[in-house]
Amino acid sequence: MSSLNLQTVSGDPPQADVLHKRKFGSRVFILNRPNVLNALDLSMIRNMTPQLQAWNESDLCKVIILKANGKKAFCAGGDVKRVVELANREKNGEVGVRPLQFFEEEFQLNHLIATLDKPFVAFMDGITMGGGVGLSVHAPFRIATENTIFAMPEVNIGYFPDVGGSFFLSRMDGEIGTYLALTGSRLRGVDVLYVFLSGIATHYVPSQRLSHLEDRLSELESDDHEVINAAIEDFVSEPQQNHVYSLGGDIRKAIDRCFKGNTFESIIDALTKEENDKWSKEVINTMLKMSPTSLKVTLRELRKGKQLVITDCFKMEYKLVQKFLEKSDFIEGVTALLVDKREPKWNPSKLDDISDDEIEKFYFEVSEKHLLNLLNIRSFENYPYSRFALPTEEEIQKVVTGETPDAGSVSMTQQEVVDFFLKDRKAKIGVREKVLEVLNRKTTQIDGQEGLKWVNDIKIK
Repeated sequence: MSSLNLQTVSGDPPQADVLHKRKFGSRVFILNRPNVLNALDLSMIRNMTPQLQAWNESDLCKVIILKANGKKAFCAGGDVKRVVELANREKNGEVGVRPLQFFEEEFQLNHLIATLDKPFVAFMDGITMGGGVGLSVHAPFRIATENTIFAMPEVNIGYFPDVGGSFFLSRMDGEIGTYLALTGSRLRGVDVLYVFLSGIATHYVPSQRLSHLEDRLSELESDDHEVINAAIEDFVSEPQQNHVYSLGGDIRKAIDRCFKGNTFESIIDALTKEENDKWSKEVINTMLKMSPTSLKVTLRELRKGKQLVITDCFKMEYKLVQKFLEKSDFIEGVTALLVDKREPKWNPSKLDDISDDEIEKFYFEVSEKHLLNLLNIRSFENYPYSRFALPTEEEIQKVVTGETPDAGSVSMTQQEVVDFFLKDRKAKIGVREKVLEVLNRKTTQIDGQEGLKWVNDIKIK
């Protein structure tokens, strides 16, 4: 049986923070700090990086799997309390190498995962936030379960979405990424499937099937990504019928309307004009509790990240880290919320007290003291294995508007568009639901015809 072939890699201490296992052709990382929700620290990063490089070069390794011990969390984020503790020791005004070292090596690991040759499969079973997102979201295969709780909550602690957040959040459908980044909102419970539909995950697999999926992956004799994808597809679950997503429908339309602005003030202004004032007031109140600096930096970071390749996104974020360690609300946010358990005192405390020009000059224009040295030079404008996820809204738009040559007619019917993507994605579960959700929200019928036209400009009521 496969369980008898599960071996601990030589030299791996039984109680290590990250365990290494091998099972036939698979190589497995197991995050092993369940008592702290598998929070990522520097020792874990240094544990994983060299082993990941070695497995990537091994002919015996066919697939790399990342999972976690514990029932609650995949990885709840980076160990920011430790980072702030180190930063507080350096009061002389210089950017400390010691706290900065965590971010440098974390970003190196994130980028390495994004650019591996070997297939990498992340089991996002449980809380997946911050640093945990960095370990999973850049992988070609990202498995969500009913236990997945996804968030990028950095603005809550006076920080900004890092670990490549400027790359992946800016490429999510519509303004969902902007909304998640500026509100720190969580996708959880019955909405976990929305994680799948929005592209955060590539597959939705019930948690009770994960061990069987791992066994199947371990038995494969190929490191071809298509083979890995086909194996995973055998374990996915059908989407829930008639489920209403908390960020779907009218709320999704409102998010795209309100969060498309390039200034935070324009976003607030758009929210105040929304007819759904209960929702919009809740969103405004949530964001206004955050650090004004973090909110403005985050919005600008995402807008810039949309135009950058992934290596430049990590380099931009590394520059921002240095600025946040030097002068920001990061230390105050972590100390207040995670250590002292009190309300943070942001400086400045009001949006009006810091201008976009000040944000641009201090956080983005001024040269950084330390440059990020990544472990390889590979880069890309879009994820190379996006074909294993559901089609993006942009892909669907191009088919409707006739910009995809293989799709044929410009005035395709709804069923023709669905059929095109079912064929393109090899009848992948979730394709029909995703395409129909987008078409119902973003298209209308051409007058007197069955064909569809794309509706781009949605006016604020």
